[in-house]
Amino acid sequence: MKSSRFTDEQVKPRVSEARRLKALEDENAKLKKLLTESMLDVSMLREMLSKTSEVQRAA
Repeated sequence: MKSSRFTDEQVKPRVSEARRLKALEDENAKLKKLLTESMLDVSMLREMLSKTSEVQRAA
């Protein structure tokens, strides 16, 4: 009989779950960065469009 508190069968799923959680957290961080970059792109495009519209109205 093992004297450890947890058996290998109990530890393996926890390690697997921890790895999966880390992978999901990494993916989430990448997706948040992509979303932020996309939102910045949209903001810049809107600003350029408004300036272009102002120039056309002034002409």
